[in-house]
Amino acid sequence: MSKLINIGFGNAVNTDKIVAVVSPDAAPVKRMVQSAKESGKAIDATQGRKTKAVIITDSNLLVLSALQPETIAKRFGVFPENDMKGEQDE
Repeated sequence: MSKLINIGFGNAVNTDKIVAVVSPDAAPVKRMVQSAKESGKAIDATQGRKTKAVIITDSNLLVLSALQPETIAKRFGVFPENDMKGEQDE
């Protein structure tokens, strides 16, 4: 059964369709976002705010969110707090 997660400002994404949640700061991601905007494959859910996360779907759509990637990942409910900070359980 599919589950929707809130990505900010009342917008939601189907978790079954998400491939990755990445930061928009890297140059390759910036190029992907620009290309998606030009081809109409970008969905801007930032409400005019700065894009802090890019959600990549299995249908090659990019969803832009004003929430941090860590915040979105936590909403999946499968990532322990330590893993999000790069710490390893020993």
